[in-house]
Amino acid sequence: MLPQLVLWLVGGALTYRVALSYAEKGIDQSLTQSVRSLARQVKPIGSGLLIDFPKAAQDILEQDPKDRVSYMVSSPPGRFLLGNSTLPNPVELAPLTGVPILYNATIDKKPMRVALLDVDYGEADAPQRLRVQVAKSLAVQKRITAELVADILAPLLVLGALLGVLVYGGVSRGLIPLKRLQAQLGDRREHSLSALSPIEMTQAPQEVHALAGAVNQLLSAVRRSLGQEKRFLSDAAHQLRTPLAGLISQTELAIAEPDAQALRARLVKVLAGAQRSAHLVHQLLSLARNEADVRLQLLDAAALAREVAREWTPRALAAGIDLGFEGDDCLMVHGEKLLFREALSNLIDNAILYSGQGSMVTLRCSQVGGQALIEVEDNGPGLTNAELEHVFERFWRASELPGGCGLGLAIVAEISHRHNGSATAVRVAPHGLRVVIALPLARRGA
Repeated sequence: MLPQLVLWLVGGALTYRVALSYAEKGIDQSLTQSVRSLARQVKPIGSGLLIDFPKAAQDILEQDPKDRVSYMVSSPPGRFLLGNSTLPNPVELAPLTGVPILYNATIDKKPMRVALLDVDYGEADAPQRLRVQVAKSLAVQKRITAELVADILAPLLVLGALLGVLVYGGVSRGLIPLKRLQAQLGDRREHSLSALSPIEMTQAPQEVHALAGAVNQLLSAVRRSLGQEKRFLSDAAHQLRTPLAGLISQTELAIAEPDAQALRARLVKVLAGAQRSAHLVHQLLSLARNEADVRLQLLDAAALAREVAREWTPRALAAGIDLGFEGDDCLMVHGEKLLFREALSNLIDNAILYSGQGSMVTLRCSQVGGQALIEVEDNGPGLTNAELEHVFERFWRASELPGGCGLGLAIVAEISHRHNGSATAVRVAPHGLRVVIALPLARRGA
């Protein structure tokens, strides 16, 4: 309603200006005709003038006191001959003979519009000039303008009020689908689980299907986030229960053990259990961190892979493993450096742990088409085809060797997914395992 009111006021001001301009043009045309007609009534006779202006014509000009018309004839200009002697001459205008000029003046404290016309007469050796002036009050102009503006704005005001009612009704009617959707969502507040279920499009009004779709996407993201939190808590509780129970049991036995040698053996088991629990907690936290949204930045995957290989070389040598790197010098991808380093570290850790002493582990970087391939290959015992189907599942282990918790490759798969890539595992002939991370290459200039 406020914009409509502002537009109506602006329209009224513009209408007033336009109406005032047209009324002024009408008065100017009338005054121009009057001053020419009056000039024609003054006829030169020799060196004198014959003014043929009957009393009836004078009465017609001066009969309306509200729309008073005054005139003045002077010759030479300024020397009063006939009419109203109080009509002023223009101050800044220089009249030309035979050309009417128009100007504003104040007569008896009233605004007037004046038309002036100079006419030459007389003999060639004795030229003379006649000035004819006709003035008209501007009251009529203002009255006409006010009437015109009122005649225009009054219907517009009625139409504006009618339009306001129609707009209010239309907006209210248009908001009905949103109110129905609000009622549907409001009914879910008491049921936390069902509140996250998608809105049925058959129940949502057609006008708000796009909004309902956006709300469904939001609900799906919230539901997925809650599911990840619940799964993390469940996995953490399940996986920590066994090592913690073992720690408690071994600690109780160590307290009651009188033999120093047996006590040392118990403490070694306690240490191993504590290390396994710490590793498990680290992996669980890493998994939870990887499931959050990540910011991808431009990085050199090959350079980072060489750096990780150098960091793991001392541990590989200590385990009797030949760890090497080969491949391209530069592979630009979009990724998160810490997460990508975590994935490579897990791959090398798994290869060192399960390939066995005397094995070879190779970290390889290559480019195939529009993808960057980062591979970790070992010539250890490898996995069977049936085991390969479960290799990326959480807490699945193909070996009972101590040190693992079944989360390393699951973390690798999750990180690959967060980097818009994929992780696959294939058997290597005659024996061994190759895990491949495939990431899209960064476009030049991106």
